[in-house]
Amino acid sequence: MEVALVRWPQESSRLEALRQEDLPRLLLLDEGSDPPISSDCLEDWVRSPAADADVQARMRTLLLRHQEHATDRPELDENGVLRRGAAWVALPPVEARLFSALLERMGRVTTRSDLNHAGWPAEAPDRNVLDVHILHLRRKTAALGLAIRTIRSRGYLLEAVGPPPGAPENGHAAEAVNGANAVS
Repeated sequence: MEVALVRWPQESSRLEALRQEDLPRLLLLDEGSDPPISSDCLEDWVRSPAADADVQARMRTLLLRHQEHATDRPELDENGVLRRGAAWVALPPVEARLFSALLERMGRVTTRSDLNHAGWPAEAPDRNVLDVHILHLRRKTAALGLAIRTIRSRGYLLEAVGPPPGAPENGHAAEAVNGANAVS
């Protein structure tokens, strides 16, 4: 993984794309320009021209933050196995497609229309079918410290609500989740 160097403000559209991909980025600010306001731990800035040692130090810090941040992010493989931290759950094909759409927009709203299209590309099912699958996903992902929130009249939002199972402060949770999966 590398830290993306972004010239600010010239590359503002590139910055937005990197934010969407959750990649670490260091902004190189032109003299006299104000830095963008961001609370994202994967973003930092330095005024250009900057000493190479300063740039390298900030890049190392961003890489460390990214490594810590990446362990929080759930991963869904091609077989429908959803992993977060040391724990995992198996998802049936429709739920895997739905979760993939939610994961793609983690932290942002995914519309019901987008979910219907992801789950059933040929034709959308009845409203209740999507609701039932979201209910199943909520139950399965709660054990991983994830929540699927309803955003009224818009859709759903996937977010992390706790540390990944298996993190040092929660060591036994991963065993319980993985043990339940082994039986099913």
